[in-house]
Amino acid sequence: MIKNLLYNFSPRRLSILNRYYKITQFYSFLKSTAYKGGTVTAIFVLLLVSLEIFLLDFNLLLNNLVTMYSPKIIYSVFLLSETALGLLPPEMFIAWAAKLETPWIALFVLASLSYIGGVIAYFLGTRLFLIPFIKTHIETKIQKHIINLRKWGGIFVFLGAVSPIPHSIVSLASGLIKYNFKNYLLWALFRYMRFIIYALIIFGIF
Repeated sequence: MIKNLLYNFSPRRLSILNRYYKITQFYSFLKSTAYKGGTVTAIFVLLLVSLEIFLLDFNLLLNNLVTMYSPKIIYSVFLLSETALGLLPPEMFIAWAAKLETPWIALFVLASLSYIGGVIAYFLGTRLFLIPFIKTHIETKIQKHIINLRKWGGIFVFLGAVSPIPHSIVSLASGLIKYNFKNYLLWALFRYMRFIIYALIIFGIF
């Protein structure tokens, strides 16, 4: 194991990887993703602040959510969303967590549910698409993600976990192409990092 680890970080290995990433335009993709991620985050924060000032009382809205719906319902909806192609933005649920008595515990639960949702999506990718016409339809819809996953493997799973790239779609693609499950689980752990970063911003607002 140590021998393999030393090989992975040897100058020759790193040089080969660097050349490969240049050829496959990974660095350009990474730069574009970082720019989009920063832009999306900035727009989201500005939108929240603007709506709070000029239109809506978000604190009141979130307090009503806390009062009207039990955490079990909110968590169930979030898990469904994180499994089914990320239908609802996680930021909305992080803002909800900010209004609870134990926001960081709620954040950990949300991050764990997002991680579990990705795992479920992975297995959906391996099982549901045994039906040929469904497999063909899904492959067409997420072809770009499949191509990137085949080129960059775990690095792309990492980007799906921390960036605006939908984590559930990357997980679905991972299952579809039978990407190594253990490696997927390890790279997907960075999903927790995304929740912590967003919480540091959103908790400060609410």
